[in-house]
Amino acid sequence: MNVLILGGTSESRLLAARLSQDSRFAIMTSLAGRVSDPQLPEGDSRVGGFGGADGLATWIHAHAIEVVVDATHPFAATMSGNAAIAAASVGVPLLRLNRPEWTAGAGDVWLDASTPADAARMVESFSERAFLTIGRLGVWAFAGSSRTWFLIRSIDAPVDELPSRHELVLARGPFDIDDEIATMREHRIDVVVSKNSGGAMTEGKLVAARRLGIPVVMIARPPASPSDHVIDSVDGAVAWLRTRL
Repeated sequence: MNVLILGGTSESRLLAARLSQDSRFAIMTSLAGRVSDPQLPEGDSRVGGFGGADGLATWIHAHAIEVVVDATHPFAATMSGNAAIAAASVGVPLLRLNRPEWTAGAGDVWLDASTPADAARMVESFSERAFLTIGRLGVWAFAGSSRTWFLIRSIDAPVDELPSRHELVLARGPFDIDDEIATMREHRIDVVVSKNSGGAMTEGKLVAARRLGIPVVMIARPPASPSDHVIDSVDGAVAWLRTRL
């Protein structure tokens, strides 16, 4: 079975590794190329866009793809939307591998934001020193802040305008909880800003904030694009794909 994995997440890499061990699957993982040094999965892969939904549909047809797995980041709304349109137009099933959201627990102080711009308004209203951990996309929303100093962490440097008062740290997770606590203490952080990405890779910052009593401004995920099936684990995705053989 020819399977196209739209990847870029730890789940997509694990799925590619699992399926590559089964000779009944021929796997191609596609990475958007948004980071300069992407982590390549096992098996075949490609880097770069398709040219929108029409380009993706053409690629699926040309390569005789039988199933598309959307294992992109939960905030990759454009790619997920293109996948839904392309898979439907070509007539192949689309599986969404969607990692569970984080949920607030005992001791957490979360402030819900609908967009980066919404989060920026909230941060500006009370924060003196914020830890901005939303990646490089969306940082522009905080550029107009005059009150808050930002510690900005992302894999690659943002290309848009940054807040006038900031320090930029380039790093890739996973991040150790003790290191996150030390970082927040060193920089006297009074709020953490995060997207609700879910997953274990960057959850340490939430545990650190809880232990330090620091509030978290949590940006909600965009509305999900339609999929034929939605599964929240790699094990579930492998099992579902095997039923399609």
